[in-house]
Amino acid sequence: MLNTTLLSNGIKVVTEKIPYFHSVSIGIWVKTGSRYEKKENQGVCHFIEHMLFKGTARHSALEIAKCIDSVGGLLNAFTAKEYTCFYAKVLKQYLPLAVELLSDIFLNSLFAPEDIEKERNVILQEIHMIKDTPDEYIQDLFNTTYFFGHPLGYPIQGEFETIQNLDRESIVAVFNSEYLQASRIIVAAAGNLEHDLLVEEISRSFAGLTSHQNAPPRDSFTPQKKADFHHRKLEQVHICMGTAGLSQLDPQRYALYILNALLGGSMSSRLFQEIRERQGLAYTVYSFVTSFFDTGLLGIYMGVKKDAARQALAIVLRELDKLKDHPVEELELNNAKEQLKGNILLSTESTDNRMSRLAKSEIYYNKYLPLEEVIAEIDRVTGDDIQQLSRALFDSAHITYTFLGPLKEKELPVNFLFPA
Repeated sequence: MLNTTLLSNGIKVVTEKIPYFHSVSIGIWVKTGSRYEKKENQGVCHFIEHMLFKGTARHSALEIAKCIDSVGGLLNAFTAKEYTCFYAKVLKQYLPLAVELLSDIFLNSLFAPEDIEKERNVILQEIHMIKDTPDEYIQDLFNTTYFFGHPLGYPIQGEFETIQNLDRESIVAVFNSEYLQASRIIVAAAGNLEHDLLVEEISRSFAGLTSHQNAPPRDSFTPQKKADFHHRKLEQVHICMGTAGLSQLDPQRYALYILNALLGGSMSSRLFQEIRERQGLAYTVYSFVTSFFDTGLLGIYMGVKKDAARQALAIVLRELDKLKDHPVEELELNNAKEQLKGNILLSTESTDNRMSRLAKSEIYYNKYLPLEEVIAEIDRVTGDDIQQLSRALFDSAHITYTFLGPLKEKELPVNFLFPA
């Protein structure tokens, strides 16, 4: 059973009651993220996420950890480009405790100067860890290249310089202005719960919040043709390439999801079968879709030996051309649809995923998208839709490449990467 309540101060509470589950997942979702940061304070949202677990007037960081651990629960958070989430998962009888902890860390965190300094070092170590993990670091490099000069290209964790320069005053100022805005908050919960009781608890805890700013602005973005080479002594060349995708609101997004499944979204996909299974060129190769309010991308990642990079890229470009030039056969299309539908339906067996789906539906569509509607949209996609979308997206004039490893720019000529 789905229920939605808009509180008088603008906070929206959305729930899904699943009476046969033992657990409840609940999240405080805020419609802000790294996209809305300034260049000079990159990473501040992620810094804030860390600081909300460092203690409040009522609970120390250790007490917070012990409270949730003592009931076998989970308390965590994550920062994305367009939203931030603080969430908990507990057995149904401990939902009041989860609400109390989440409310306390969100509303009463101390941001103590000594904790800020300790957490600054933790985040700097996190940045080091990412840079030491090539298959992860390449994603940040690619985003910076693809969204060049745009906030969507900022790494969520920030840069060394910006993290070192953030002080308590600037961190708290961003938290007060961007997070403590009632109209930007969605409380989503899924599991064995009572909606009205949760609304009462949230109303009581968040009664003091108001809304005093409009939604943050979004800068427009136009993709460009570009190739960036980052030389590093590694065993592999890590390659990330991509082209324009679709926004979260685009009606063709279901065709894009299927196109991604066909191209590199599974073990039976074209890229996996050709590059790994038939040619043995890579251990990891996949495609992915990233979508935002107003833009998106379709990307491909693979890690190969230096002397196999050109061959692997040629295969990718050939497969993109095939999708443009030849309709997808009915059996392959139906298999991709069934894979996508199966993934969606299997994900509903987790309260975490159901809670996230509730929140993201509200963030992007301001309503709940029934699973039946999503399944129907997937089934409605035709082979012609896939071919037309491929022709629209796979334009060599708008492909972006990022290379990390022992490969130099002169080894991949421009006319190979960007064929006429």
